[in-house]
Amino acid sequence: MENLNVIIGKINSLLYFPILVVLLIAVGLYFTIRTGFIQVSLLKEAFKVIREKPEDASDVSSFQALMISTASRVGTGNIVGVSSAICLGGYGAVFWMWLVAIIGAASAFAESTLAQIYKKKGKHSSYGGPSYYIEEGLKSRGLGVVFSIALIVCYAVGFNMLASFNLQSSFASYAIYDANITPKIIGGFFAIAVAFVILGGGKRIIKITQGLVPFMGIIFVIVSLIMICLNIARIPEVFRRIFEDAFNFKSIFSGLAGSSMILGMKRGLYSNEAGIGSAPNAAAAAKVSHPVKQGLVQMISVFIDTLLICSATAFMGLSSGIEPTAALDGAPFIQEALASVFGSLGYYFISASLVLFAFTTFIGNLYYVDSNFDYLFGKQLEEKQRVPYRLIAAFLIFFGAIQEQAFVWNLSDLFMGVMALINLPAIMVLSNKALACLRDYRKQIKEGKDPSFVSKSIGIKEELDYWK
Repeated sequence: MENLNVIIGKINSLLYFPILVVLLIAVGLYFTIRTGFIQVSLLKEAFKVIREKPEDASDVSSFQALMISTASRVGTGNIVGVSSAICLGGYGAVFWMWLVAIIGAASAFAESTLAQIYKKKGKHSSYGGPSYYIEEGLKSRGLGVVFSIALIVCYAVGFNMLASFNLQSSFASYAIYDANITPKIIGGFFAIAVAFVILGGGKRIIKITQGLVPFMGIIFVIVSLIMICLNIARIPEVFRRIFEDAFNFKSIFSGLAGSSMILGMKRGLYSNEAGIGSAPNAAAAAKVSHPVKQGLVQMISVFIDTLLICSATAFMGLSSGIEPTAALDGAPFIQEALASVFGSLGYYFISASLVLFAFTTFIGNLYYVDSNFDYLFGKQLEEKQRVPYRLIAAFLIFFGAIQEQAFVWNLSDLFMGVMALINLPAIMVLSNKALACLRDYRKQIKEGKDPSFVSKSIGIKEELDYWK
């Protein structure tokens, strides 16, 4: 395992710099410019679309699809990942997280709009994702299969194992923690709890995430704001150090793999998932009148994740005055920060937050896995056909709790990188369709219409399940 971890680490070093760092920024900037800075120009419209409800109450709404993708995005990485990036990379990691989110939001818009265009008709709702637009738009079933396999391994194995490890590690601060027993108890408990939810099917997943995600996000941000208000005098110094460290290029290039830039981008990408092709699987399920509507909604999900939740974690820790160090890597840094104000309640709050964040991550991730197993089998599977891999996925939650931290992070980074390496070029090749769809949407808004879409209006000749 140790040798495998070293090999994966070396692959990741090359994959993320220069390949993925350049690709992420280039694709994000391309869509930012070509969409006319959609992150700002249609921000108000995006919030309006979230409130829309489908005509049939049984259909998946924009808000429900947003909550599924946000459930996966907003997870343990928002606490442990952010803390790890700051402790190992420095204050500047926060800036690079922001940059990845702001630029990546345009990529998130494009990939989710494409998922809506190429979505398939299901038994109860539509479904789709990158594998579907890769096959239909690029005419490559083989590449679609590779992407689906990478996503399944990344989410059912890498990300869920990582969320499980991050969750149990937060209990290491307590006297009752036993390294030989506690991780197994926590991992086993959540494996059973997640199995109960996911064996109930997609509708149960939607119902759970719709209720939990807004609740946990609001509470977390409120506590962060209390911390900031109590330590308001330190905030100017925090901003100064963030920007100073972010542009300390001598420091960055002297230790590239562990620099604020690389760690900030890695953890930012892990947290918001913009451009890697995960959220389109949720976006395809929504019933909307125009593909752009769900593209806008998923753009908001990136902002919620990074600019709101990740920033809340960062300022919660940095405003406390406790210096981030490698010894505090992960949950301990944020726990110590909160404890400086709230005492032992700070430890309990982070553990409780990680419990909720991890739980919604587990079930949100497996919603994506369902969609990609459907792709591999060429049809929507029956619920009983999903049982074997769902049970394996639940077991991996237990297994992740007892693994080494470095291995689980490296494994997740590898498959996340593979997904991005396939999805980003794919949405670039298909960009004309997404951009034509956006032009059609803007034209109808100017005409005072509630935009609706017909595929032929933007020159799509493929036979689609929807938009005829």
